[in-house]
Amino acid sequence: MIHAAYVHIPFCEHICHYCDFNKVFLKGQPVDDYLSALEKEIKLTLSKTPTKSLNSIFVGGGTPTALSEKQLERLCSMIQHHLPFTNEAEYTFEANPGDLTEDKLKVLFDLGVNRLSFGVQSFNDELLKRIGRTHKAEDVFRSVEAAKRIGFHNISIDLIYGLPGQTIEDFNQTIEASFLLETTHFSGYSLIIEPKTIFYQLHNKGKLPLPDEDDEAAMYDLLMNQMEKHGYQQYEISNFSKKGYESRHNLTYWNNEHYYGFGAGAHSYINGVRRSNYGPLKKYMTPLENHQFPIMDESKLSEKEMWEEEMFLGLRKIKGVSIEHFIEKFGKSPHVIFEDVINELVKKELILVKDEYISLTKKGLFLGNEVFQAFLLN
Repeated sequence: MIHAAYVHIPFCEHICHYCDFNKVFLKGQPVDDYLSALEKEIKLTLSKTPTKSLNSIFVGGGTPTALSEKQLERLCSMIQHHLPFTNEAEYTFEANPGDLTEDKLKVLFDLGVNRLSFGVQSFNDELLKRIGRTHKAEDVFRSVEAAKRIGFHNISIDLIYGLPGQTIEDFNQTIEASFLLETTHFSGYSLIIEPKTIFYQLHNKGKLPLPDEDDEAAMYDLLMNQMEKHGYQQYEISNFSKKGYESRHNLTYWNNEHYYGFGAGAHSYINGVRRSNYGPLKKYMTPLENHQFPIMDESKLSEKEMWEEEMFLGLRKIKGVSIEHFIEKFGKSPHVIFEDVINELVKKELILVKDEYISLTKKGLFLGNEVFQAFLLN
């Protein structure tokens, strides 16, 4: 049974220099036609692969809150009408600080949204400008305060470290400022230079002054220590929360569970099949005019691929991979399938086996990619 859904809204009022998500400038785009196509995809998918109830809905982008109040109301009403979920479900909207008015907040709150995820990234105004963000630090405080005033209490913020020209002290100041918001959840990601981004072009020209690896590692260590000091539990490599506020959306991925993915460029995992939709709006919307799925690519995973994914996704969680659950799912122990890999990684002190879980060590947290790659069988 599928218990989670991702909904993609690809419109942005500006494009950040590091972002490689599927997005387009909002101005002049056929937003209402896109919402009609999105509704068709949701109806078509649920008619073919129904579910009884979702415990997580995540609306991401792009910038979902760049839509007008009327369009947001239409989107939320559509989700409420077609996707089965209760008040106990986690229902998240991504938002940019500064562009989320109280009227928009009220629309979201009144139509069932109970969690907000703000793309803050930094509290250094100069650095925000350098990475292509249009908000300022004061906008973050204003937006979070407004959300709390409307009634939202489950609020997450994203931070990025390893940014161009960023120092360890600067990142520490950002972390300290973020605690003043008293939110329930944090995500902290290291900057990744992705193709087809402004940063990628600058990096290739040698015009992107990034912190060195040691400084980036020090920023991650600082993030983990500060989160623990302020009462936020690290439950995944990049995610921290107050007790009981772990993101169900994130855990759906790391638990390797099935989920719907709706919208242009969205990915889904249903009945062992991973699918990705067309990203360009026209390519996404045209098949749906004829009640056909807008699938660009699909792949049914082999059993070997399922084993691999269970390990390298599950190891992102601080708790790690449950040996018992792995056996229940696949009929054999990971020790049988990955004996040599596990032994080698334990020897390198990158993973440990304890209390029926296989998990990353502190050293392994810093060298996660090396660990994950080791579980890719030849």
